[in-house]
Amino acid sequence: MRTFVAVVDQGSMAAAARLLNLSPSAIAQQLQALERELNAPLIVRVGRTVRMTEQGGRILVHARQLLRDAADLKSIANDDALSGELHLGACTTPLMGLLPEILARVSARFPDITVHIESGNSAQLYAQVEAGNLDAAFVLEAPYPLPKTSDWRVLREEPLIVLAPAAQAHRAAHDLLTNEPLIRYDRNQWGGRHADEYLRKAGIHPHERFELNALNAIAVMVDRGLGVSLVPDWSPPWPEGINVARLPLPTPEIGRRIGVVWSRSTVRLRLVNILLAEAVVASRAAVRP
Repeated sequence: MRTFVAVVDQGSMAAAARLLNLSPSAIAQQLQALERELNAPLIVRVGRTVRMTEQGGRILVHARQLLRDAADLKSIANDDALSGELHLGACTTPLMGLLPEILARVSARFPDITVHIESGNSAQLYAQVEAGNLDAAFVLEAPYPLPKTSDWRVLREEPLIVLAPAAQAHRAAHDLLTNEPLIRYDRNQWGGRHADEYLRKAGIHPHERFELNALNAIAVMVDRGLGVSLVPDWSPPWPEGINVARLPLPTPEIGRRIGVVWSRSTVRLRLVNILLAEAVVASRAAVRP
């Protein structure tokens, strides 16, 4: 079963063989044995690559769950040993910012914990946690109450700032938002809603030029003189080589909260608690550039 999943994920038998440290012939033999056991074809060759059959697609999710359950047995049987697998999700900002430091701390202190990470937007990852497919996810705070099966902890609050070309740093934030072209942080996404609400409450009707949901790209566009933007003051890394001003608003306003959501019912709750403890320490130690 592990061989089947590896072949699907790697896209070829040769790549799966390298991953599992087996010969390609051993990979083929294991797949044939699994197909005989299930009495169904699972994989077909397409040149040097492979694709799943319809039958293979039907069992893939269940195969992944079986492997996760098998990996959990070691942790459950040896309750005193801090080992096992964590399945995490992360949206872009924590994936590039906080999460690497958190994982470095977890790996240094608990080398027998392995981590699988799935990227996605916050809405997708919340759904994955609620469905039990992920143990925890580093996401933006949801704009709705969480179900009782999940819990949430804030790790970082990011105030709204005006991002402007360095040459405009002497001007007031509202002056820039009113009179310069606006590169809008996508109001249809969770991260952009607070900025949109602030503009409406402040009675500012900007000259909109662009709208996108990519903070690093917005910073580069501001640096190129395409306009100004109202964004959360996100954690590093920032694009290299840009020269932009980060101007506070007249009245501080939280742009978004980043934290971790987790399933209360996961059998890996002990590992999740370890992750939470290291996340809190790492978030407190984080220093703005």
